[in-house]
Amino acid sequence: MSVEKVRDYFRQWNMEDRIKEFDVSSATVELASLAIGCDPKQIAKTLAFKVKEKPILIVASGDARVDNKKYKAQFSVRPKMLSPQELIEMVGYAAGSVCPFAVKDGVTVYLDESLKRFEKVFPASGSSNSIIELTIEELEKCSKYVAWIDVCNGWE
Repeated sequence: MSVEKVRDYFRQWNMEDRIKEFDVSSATVELASLAIGCDPKQIAKTLAFKVKEKPILIVASGDARVDNKKYKAQFSVRPKMLSPQELIEMVGYAAGSVCPFAVKDGVTVYLDESLKRFEKVFPASGSSNSIIELTIEELEKCSKYVAWIDVCNGWE
């Protein structure tokens, strides 16, 4: 089970017990915010794209939307999301459970500027009913991101 893979991953920081599992789905921003009882903006959604046949993940605020022009300026290609099958094959998670933790080799993680306005955010933890609360500093450390980028709008 993917949540166990993420729990094992968080053991290196003694944070595995911070993963919360729910009896209800947390697979969307709306469902996750209801399950936790937080503002949907604080959900750190993980979006999966393909850039020149390589998978990338962009972690963004729950109210942010990828802006095609900003994305193309950043990556020199139009945004192309991974299919459900590609998610499993290339990233290691099914749709609704994608997170930036314990991903397959070759996946590059970026954090979007939309997250910087929060002290704490709630990313998924490898299943459609799990989440972990992290500070921005913890998200940086645990996601092994390569850069902060600005590719979203709608949150300003």
